[in-house]
Amino acid sequence: MKVSEPLMKVSSMETVDPLIAAHRLQDEGGQTPPAALRERIEQACAQACQAIAPAWPLDRAIAVNPHWSRIGMPVRRVAARMAVLGGIQVFPGRAYLQQAWEEQRITAEDLRCALAELPAARAAGLAPERCVSELKQTQSLPTLPLLIDVLDDDPQRQKRLSWRSAVTHQVSQTCAAYFDQQQADWQPLRQQGLYAFWRDTITHDHGIGMLMGLPHLGRSLNALPQTREEAEQWVLQRLGLPEAVWADYLEAVLLTVNGWASWGAYLGWQAQLEGGTDGHLRDLLAIRLAWGAVLLECKDNAAARRAFAALQAQWGQAAERLEQAEQALLIDEVWQRALEVGYQRELALKLGMAAGASAALAKTASTAPFEVQAAFCIDVRSERMRRALEAAWPGVQTLGFAGFFGLPVAYTPLATVARRPQLPGLLAPAIEVTDCVLSNDDDPVDSAAQGAAAQARQERFAQGRPWQAASRWPGAAFSFVETAGFAYLGKVGQWLRPKATERAQDDLDGVPVRLRPLCRPALMGLDTAAKVSLAGKVLHAMGLEQYLAPLVLLVGHGSQSENNAQAAALDCGACCGQTGEVNARALARLLNEAAVRDGLRAQGLNIPAATRFVAALHNTTTDELEGLDLDLLPPEAQRRWQSLQPVLAQASDQVRRERAPSLGVDPLLPFAPLLAQLRRRASDGAQTRPEWGLAGNAAFVIGPRHRTQGVVLDGRSFLHDYDASQDPDGSVLELLMTAPMLVTHWINWQYHASTCDPQHLGSGNKVLHNVVGGQIGVFEGNGGDLRIGLSRQSLHDGQRWQHEPLRLTVVIDAPQAAIERVIGAHRVVRDLLDHGWLHLWRYEGDTLLRYTPEGWLALDWA
Repeated sequence: MKVSEPLMKVSSMETVDPLIAAHRLQDEGGQTPPAALRERIEQACAQACQAIAPAWPLDRAIAVNPHWSRIGMPVRRVAARMAVLGGIQVFPGRAYLQQAWEEQRITAEDLRCALAELPAARAAGLAPERCVSELKQTQSLPTLPLLIDVLDDDPQRQKRLSWRSAVTHQVSQTCAAYFDQQQADWQPLRQQGLYAFWRDTITHDHGIGMLMGLPHLGRSLNALPQTREEAEQWVLQRLGLPEAVWADYLEAVLLTVNGWASWGAYLGWQAQLEGGTDGHLRDLLAIRLAWGAVLLECKDNAAARRAFAALQAQWGQAAERLEQAEQALLIDEVWQRALEVGYQRELALKLGMAAGASAALAKTASTAPFEVQAAFCIDVRSERMRRALEAAWPGVQTLGFAGFFGLPVAYTPLATVARRPQLPGLLAPAIEVTDCVLSNDDDPVDSAAQGAAAQARQERFAQGRPWQAASRWPGAAFSFVETAGFAYLGKVGQWLRPKATERAQDDLDGVPVRLRPLCRPALMGLDTAAKVSLAGKVLHAMGLEQYLAPLVLLVGHGSQSENNAQAAALDCGACCGQTGEVNARALARLLNEAAVRDGLRAQGLNIPAATRFVAALHNTTTDELEGLDLDLLPPEAQRRWQSLQPVLAQASDQVRRERAPSLGVDPLLPFAPLLAQLRRRASDGAQTRPEWGLAGNAAFVIGPRHRTQGVVLDGRSFLHDYDASQDPDGSVLELLMTAPMLVTHWINWQYHASTCDPQHLGSGNKVLHNVVGGQIGVFEGNGGDLRIGLSRQSLHDGQRWQHEPLRLTVVIDAPQAAIERVIGAHRVVRDLLDHGWLHLWRYEGDTLLRYTPEGWLALDWA
């Protein structure tokens, strides 16, 4: 097909005759566009798809910054784009900020500091009085329509479902059917891809036209292109938009189905980790584009002419509208910064108070003969427990380390194919872990017992399949409810009258009870040399090369809740929604292995003979600490563990009392009733807020423990131990700034986005959730787009937000040159800092300095 020059180059002042544009393909015989045009269309589509961040499935939930693919732009520019292209809010709402101002959460001094700090605010001459005045005004930002919006101009449209809503619903239902591989017994044919499946589905859907007020919609479906590529080319050429805005228009199209677009981005992310590609996101883009073209066919020439004229006129001003929105959002950026200054002022004060005692604490840490060391995940919920343990007994030293404990593993439970990653989503697993039946640490695998356990589990699963399938057979649906009623009554009764039960071990479900204590996760396929290398790297990264206590706890964490589709999001916000149990147990066994210790000793790393590593799990819903594989410990280590129990009980009780008020629980309850109350919450199927997860997270401290020891950080800070003196080449610092720092940024921004725009970037009301595809995600109700992010109940207590939308403040105790070397070597770190996605401080002695693109500045407001 030969495309005329006016269609290819449309300036903001030019328009293409809509009727000519609408029928150019037909007039020219539907010929293929030239290669150069196809290449530009391909680039625009790829650019739009690259702007979408992935969303992990429910059973592998990872907190993600939904703007991750946009961090190459300043935050305010991204906020403008999201507002104009998708009606999405990035900064906190003005009503929230107004309340913070009136309650003195933001002070006049905070506002003054924010204005002084932001170059754009200084250049604009913004005064505090104007900021306060603007805060009371309803914000109105420009938006840009899509073809479907300008076509939906029927005077009777208020009496039916809007075309945008109807199309979103239809596309979403199609995706739910196509991607489901677990929930439905009747599976669709997927060989031809998502676009072909949708095309076939829509031509047989006789109800969608009635919902849209288009009873003759089926006639227009004959115009649908056969392939995704044809659909993209067909639509972009018909629109007649300036080529400069193609990618923006396509991104806006994807934002109408952002949930499913995020799922497509996840499939592409996983394929890339495995060295491949995935085309589902492009298929989704073509589907959503094609819908606009189909609706165009439903309009007469006059309506088509009006629609094209309106679309071209508004998108011809896209650059101006984006700039206008970016300027308007300067006030919101100032208030965002003022909110953060208020928190940072308090954080700096607390860290400064610790500085006076830091030298003494540092000396004690290097010389004290600790009886126990406990390595916790850097998760903010560990901060309270670490502080409580240290207060309960000076003989305990706590450490912070990434909760996958440096093991890049995937775990497959015994006799299943349910392989799951147990590491941050930024990484791909390199080692396999599976369950082995081991009677003690030195015995080989008991093959007979392992075979019996596997067979028993498979038989148990097989017995349950007909019962589960019966509930989904169409002809048996109503009779199943009647016959199964009493069987389900017991489950419902447990939810209505929850018991104070301990955490269930789902990974061992179906394994004979007598074999469960012997069924342990073990690293597979590694020879002794590989194990020694892995152990050495982990101990180096954890800073455990110089001193090891007789008992070293590796404390993972996991949550406990019932009837909760988003339960995995409460386990680990980084490690694919898994608890730290598997990694802790596998690492403890590795470090206790005699051959591994001999290999480490040969390399100059000596683990004392009396030292034993013990896996443990911190239940973050009830704040209990559970020891694992204790039967593998020698008698002396078991005695040490038993003597530690009063300390663990005291620390756990202290943490429960700190958390109780935010949960609506009386903190003055005696020990046993308080624990029972939290256990009942964990077993209550009607409980929408079993715990607050990582709500409130605001800071990440990378440095030795003495920088934060004794400081009450209120469960809002990630803490990773790091000693720059033991990292002369800066390799550990580089790892921390390119892995844990990025992970904590993802967590921080998922909570930020779900709070600032719960409608588009949160998952809505948890009570209305319906699981899609077994584990893909949730609908809020029975349709609409796939919801991503956190539910309202995970952020709001019914009266107030429990999470403050603050960008993460990272505090590093390391030399300036080492930090700047990492920033210079990694574009992603540089983008996060220079474009305002997080804040970075460093220690200069006991003084804190903040990073700016122009250099390090003192915290003059602290």
